[in-house]
Amino acid sequence: MVTPRMAGFITRLAGLFDRVADPHERARAAADALAGLLRAGGILAPEHTEPDPRRYRQHLVHVDDRARFSVVSLVWLPGQHTPVHSHACWCVVGVVTGREAETRYRLDPAGRVVPAGTAVNLPGDVCWLVPPERDIHRVCNDGDRKAVSLHVYGADIAVRGSSINQVYPDPAARPRAPEHAP
Repeated sequence: MVTPRMAGFITRLAGLFDRVADPHERARAAADALAGLLRAGGILAPEHTEPDPRRYRQHLVHVDDRARFSVVSLVWLPGQHTPVHSHACWCVVGVVTGREAETRYRLDPAGRVVPAGTAVNLPGDVCWLVPPERDIHRVCNDGDRKAVSLHVYGADIAVRGSSINQVYPDPAARPRAPEHAP
């Protein structure tokens, strides 16, 4: 189920896709539309804000009937995070509630991911990316309460399952001790 405000947003996105072909322009226009939606409030049905105690949770809110875009809510409990990853398509993100920290990475000459900066996004903040620009990142709920963000992807997430293209080793992870045979 989608709320009436979400239904209006979806209609606006579909119209945008009928008029705009360039991925950068689509992402920018979708970001503007999402910013307006976030200001309106009351945008997600309760079932799209349910967390999972083990990991961040993805709820598919809507897939365009022509598979041009998907709207997804991500729900995070404190400390939950994505892997370090890149995307298969452009993405627009807006924070509904809570706090999300995004650490961006770049590849060094040896092909290793290295931190390139961190941004904290609060309710109402909107950001976007179009691969391959600023595409490698990790997102974390670094706050003390549940966070919910709304994502618009330029792909059919119902078919793909996720917008993640590639997962990278986390440079902050501690190496595991070798296992010893008995």
